[in-house]
Amino acid sequence: MTKVFVRSVGYDYGRVRSAVFEIMDSMGGESIDSGMNVLVKPNLLAPAFPENAVLTHHSIVKAAVEYALDRGATVQVSDSPATGSFQRILKGSGIGEALRELPVLCRPFERSLRLPAEPPFTQLELAEEALKADIIINLPKMKTHSQMLLTLAVKNLFGCVVGLRKPEWHMKTGVNRIAFARVLVQVYAALKPSFNILDGVLAMEGQGPGKSGTPRKVGVILGSKNAVALDVAVCRMLGVAPEDLLTNMAAGELGLMPPDIQVEGTLPFIADYRMPHVGSVVFGPEMFHGILRRHFVQRPEIEESSCKLCGECWKFCPAHALERTNEKVRFDYDRCIRCYCCLEVCPYGAISAQEPPAGRALSKTVRTFFRAFSSP
Repeated sequence: MTKVFVRSVGYDYGRVRSAVFEIMDSMGGESIDSGMNVLVKPNLLAPAFPENAVLTHHSIVKAAVEYALDRGATVQVSDSPATGSFQRILKGSGIGEALRELPVLCRPFERSLRLPAEPPFTQLELAEEALKADIIINLPKMKTHSQMLLTLAVKNLFGCVVGLRKPEWHMKTGVNRIAFARVLVQVYAALKPSFNILDGVLAMEGQGPGKSGTPRKVGVILGSKNAVALDVAVCRMLGVAPEDLLTNMAAGELGLMPPDIQVEGTLPFIADYRMPHVGSVVFGPEMFHGILRRHFVQRPEIEESSCKLCGECWKFCPAHALERTNEKVRFDYDRCIRCYCCLEVCPYGAISAQEPPAGRALSKTVRTFFRAFSSP
């Protein structure tokens, strides 16, 4: 039986610390021994403030670090951000100040090691510190994701892919979200985090995981030794079929889905949580794929009044589908693979996932057709 522990809290540090310590004890935190190297892996996607709900909250990071330090471990806090300097992220998030007086090393991942991967891939390159750590404490943020529906415990470990290797993997898997989900699960299987604690106190709904998303107070922390079980529990909380989260489906196919998941604590049910629309990038006969991708399927779009032409989107785009022309950013939708990396890294929330006018008209026509034929 695989357990998921739920605690209802706000961000008062005393209560957060008590909840994190209790969850860690329940998960077998006594396995952390003196002299062990413990890696704490929060979600440090990009520079953001706590109220943006983009990053793991500093109170949860601090509590996890203190727990490991109290057990006599050597602790490192690391991630590989998509954009922005690591020090700027630590400062804006409040993590730097929260950890200032603690004997903990904070630095970005920089070096990778190669290891074999499951077909159709041949190898993965993951952060050396993550692969060599005795214990990994995985600290995801509860957020929606315009490509993968949700970014939770399994996907948070994609941050252990260093730097520009991340957009390379997006490009390798292309428009195939199922293939990308298999990569994410293989990263999880390679790293085998010992503990997973999810920050769902101030979560994100809508068009996450970057600043285009909307903060939503949920007020829970979830923990489990098994990241897949934790993700399944979050799906139950949000009324999402577990298999609709493609990392769960991939975990099942790879034999990593726990057969029996038990929740301890009160798991709320949130029926009105705003999820992103995640549609197919291509469908129908191959000869029509080009026109369908240009005019009918959901795509990233720029809100010009919010865009500052900072360049983060076109620098990070794995498909090189953006360029600056005449003081505007232009998308090449033939190249765009709908990974929504641009949406993730935009520091101004100027990019959102939108259905083009032809797509909206087609969707409306289909809905009208089915309503007409389903009426008595």
